[in-house]
Amino acid sequence: MKLQRRTLNLMLAAALALGGAALDAQAQGRKDSVVLGMVLEPAPGLDPTTAPAAAIGEIVHYNILEGLTKINVDGTVTPLLAESWQASPDGKTYTFKLRKGIKFQDGEPFDAAAVKFSFERAKADGSTNKAKKAVFDNISSIATPDPQTVILVLNNADGTIPFRLGENTAVILSPKSAATTATKPVGTGPYTFDSWQKGSAITLLKWPGYRNPGAIKINKVTFRFINDPAAQTAALLAGDIDGMPRFNRDPSQFKADKRFTVELGDTAGKGIMAINNKKPPLNDVRVRRALMHAIDRKAFIDGAIDGLGKPIGSHFAPTDAGYVDLTKVYPYDPEKAKALLKEAGVATPLNLTLPLPPPQYARKGGEIVAAQLAKVGVNVKIENVEWAQWLSGPFKGNFDLTIINHVEPLDYAQYGNTAYYWGYDSPAFRDLLAKHAAAGSVRERSEAWAALQKKLAEDAVNAYIFNPAQVAVARKGLKGLWASSPIFANDIAAVSWQ
Repeated sequence: MKLQRRTLNLMLAAALALGGAALDAQAQGRKDSVVLGMVLEPAPGLDPTTAPAAAIGEIVHYNILEGLTKINVDGTVTPLLAESWQASPDGKTYTFKLRKGIKFQDGEPFDAAAVKFSFERAKADGSTNKAKKAVFDNISSIATPDPQTVILVLNNADGTIPFRLGENTAVILSPKSAATTATKPVGTGPYTFDSWQKGSAITLLKWPGYRNPGAIKINKVTFRFINDPAAQTAALLAGDIDGMPRFNRDPSQFKADKRFTVELGDTAGKGIMAINNKKPPLNDVRVRRALMHAIDRKAFIDGAIDGLGKPIGSHFAPTDAGYVDLTKVYPYDPEKAKALLKEAGVATPLNLTLPLPPPQYARKGGEIVAAQLAKVGVNVKIENVEWAQWLSGPFKGNFDLTIINHVEPLDYAQYGNTAYYWGYDSPAFRDLLAKHAAAGSVRERSEAWAALQKKLAEDAVNAYIFNPAQVAVARKGLKGLWASSPIFANDIAAVSWQ
C-alpha cells in the first residue's frame, strides 16, 4: 500500500509538472485572447437595465455597454460617454456634455436623444430597472438642448448621481436595438457580442469601430461559468482559464505557485440571510431578531468564505462612506434567540425552507447556518437551486430564508420598495429615505445615513452576516484584472498580457 501511494504521488507530481509546462507554453503562445472564470452565468439575459443579476454586468458592462460615467477599481468616478458634467449649487440639476463622434455598434449615433430614450425607458411605468426607485424616479425632467447636452433635473438633490450613472443599470442603449439587448446586446464599448453557449461560456470580440481601438490589447475574451470551487482550482491549474477575478476562497495554493499572481481587495457586498418579512412567523420582529442572535458571524466567515470577509450588522458595507458598525446589536447568543422565540409564542421546532444559489458562500454557508439555527429550535430544509431558479423563486418572494450576497453599492433604497423580494414594509424607513434625499447639508445627510443603517438593524429585516473580500487569481503575465469590486464588472479594455 505504501509503495502504491508513493507511485501515485510521483505520478501526480509529474502531471503537475507537465501541467505547469503546458501553462507556461500557453502563456508564451497566446497574447491576444483571454479566458476568465465566472462563478455565475447571467440570467435571464444580458440586459442589465431590465434584470437584477450582477452576473450580467460582469460580462457586458464597460465591455459592450457603457454609461455616461465610469466607476473605477478604486471607486472614483470619471467621464465615459460624457466628457464632463456640472451640478447646480442646489444639487438638483446636472448638465452632462457628451463626447462627439461616437456610434453604437449598430451604426446608430450616440447622442443626447439616446440618453433621453434610455433614461425614460428606465423610468417608465412597468420598468424593472433595479435603480428605478432610487435613481430614475428622482429625475423630474430630461432636457436635450442640443445633440451633445443632457440636462437632468432632480426632485431631490443627490450627490451620488455621477456614481449612480456609472452603474450597469444606467448604460446607454441604442433606441434601434434596445429591445433585443437581452439576447444580443449592442453598445458603444470596445467589444461586440459573439456567442453564448448556454451553461458553458460567453465570447466577446474586439470591435474595430471602437473610438480608440489601438488601446485594446485583447482581441477575444471568453467568460467560462464555473461555480464549483474545486472545478475553479482545477481549471486554473490546468490552464483552461487564465484568471478568476472573483475566486473568493483561500488562495494559499496559488500564492505559493510562481505561475500565478494573487491580489486581495475590497467589495461593496453585503452577504445576508434574507428573511421573508411577509410570512408568519417571520413577520414578527422578535423572530427575526432571534434568527440574528442564532448566527455566529465569525464561524460563518471562517467556514463559508475561508475567513476572507468582515462581519456586518446592517445592509451597508465597511467601504461605504458613513458606515456604522452595528455588529454588536445582535451578538451571537443562542439563549437570547431561544428566549425571543418563546416570547413570540413560536412553538419549536420551527420548520423553514432555505433555498441556496450556487456560490460557495451560499451552499457551504447554508450548511453552517442550518446547524446554528438547529441549536435554537429552528429546523431548515436546504434546497440547492440553480441561479435562474433562484431568480424565479426566492427573488420573486417565494421563500422563507435564503442566503445571498448583494453586491450593488448603495442599494439601501431597495428597503423602501415594498414589492422587493424580502417584503419589508416600513413607513418609518421610507420617511428616513425621504429625509436623506432631501438633506441639504453634509451633517444632515450623515445623520440620516446613520439612521437608515440603524433602522434596518433595529427591525432585523434580514440577518446581516458578512462583507466579502475579493480574491483575484491570474496566470502570471496577465495584467489589468480588477483587484477590488466597487461594482461587479470586468473591464477587459484594461487587460493585457505582459
